Amino acid sequence: MNGAIAVVGIGADGWDGLPETSRRVLGAAEVLIGAPRQLDLLPGEACPGERVTWPSPLRPAVPGLLAAHQGRTIAVLASGDPSFYGIGRTLAETVGADRLRVHPHPSSVSYACARLGWPLESTETLSLVARPLAALSAALHPGRRLLVLGEGPGTPAQVAALLRDTGWGGTRIRVLEQLGGDHERLLDATAADWPHERTDALHVLALDCARDPGTLRLGAVPGLPDEAYEHDGQLTKRYVRAATLAALAPAPGELLWDIGGGSGSIGVEWMRTHRSCRAITVEKSPERAARIGRNADALGVPGLRVVTGPAPAALTGLPTPDAVFIGGGLTAPGLLDACWDALPAGGRLVANTVTLESEALLADRYRRHGGELIRLAVASAVPVGGFTGWRQAMPVTQWSVTKPGERA
Repeated sequence: MNGAIAVVGIGADGWDGLPETSRRVLGAAEVLIGAPRQLDLLPGEACPGERVTWPSPLRPAVPGLLAAHQGRTIAVLASGDPSFYGIGRTLAETVGADRLRVHPHPSSVSYACARLGWPLESTETLSLVARPLAALSAALHPGRRLLVLGEGPGTPAQVAALLRDTGWGGTRIRVLEQLGGDHERLLDATAADWPHERTDALHVLALDCARDPGTLRLGAVPGLPDEAYEHDGQLTKRYVRAATLAALAPAPGELLWDIGGGSGSIGVEWMRTHRSCRAITVEKSPERAARIGRNADALGVPGLRVVTGPAPAALTGLPTPDAVFIGGGLTAPGLLDACWDALPAGGRLVANTVTLESEALLADRYRRHGGELIRLAVASAVPVGGFTGWRQAMPVTQWSVTKPGERA
């Protein structure tokens, strides 16, 4: 194919571990692009092409670097499988998948599962390369096995510290270094007793998750315990929150606007439903906005974007949402109209209120746009003298609606 770029995976075993097809591609390339460590694995006599190292930052440099060598045979080196958290994705997104010819090598995850005896298809993998460490928290559940791709020599110690600090100190950590190479090594300890400040840069972490006694249990579905959040009373309570997320119906890759964020619980739990879900929380109070960020980090969704400012003014310029939740500020002039206008056809809007004034607004919109108008009432059992009775929380009126029309 004219202008094709070869992308060749290579492991810690270097040249000796490559199949003949990959060797021929690398030997014939006029330009070899990769990280210094990868380029050093290639013998000069077998691979005489010009060697070019990736600049930093890498992604914005890709088009220009490839254009500079236009008309020459190019081979790009990648660690393991280029399409698994590797350069293959970046190249496909920047120059187009049709220009690539990928020659995969076994990934570090395949090697790790082979060494540990873990089934690859049921082992969850999380990358911390160029990603916040806090993202690990959302994947922690008792008895789960996780493989974590580390960013550098300090990642295992950082992971161990996070686990200790969040009540997962009993988790067994195994660090598998230089998988498939002559210097392969295994380090094994619990997070509570992790002794290694630095490890080999080329590693995978294997976690056997164990929750410490007394650590709050967080499930995998919306409706986390209220105690999981730092808040000042502005919090969509657990059972109403679960019903609200059910009405919002998050799906992979979708974007939520959470308006009047309070403690951020709706945006947080929207993002926890799937790794690719995104959310923007709009909160006018700087103090609460900072608290939302802390809750997002603590609950494993550090990618939650917080916009500080009053709605609807703060909505200007935000990307188009798939769903909108309004948890506060319904009586702000123009807010409901701005949210409705921002939604594409097929988008969902859910609004909650406890006041009569806002309820009247929702009743009017229900008459105009349809949807579903419900009242949620929750009562909790409490001591009444020597007996037990019910204490009623303020009822919540909820309007949920899907904007008519077909998605473009």
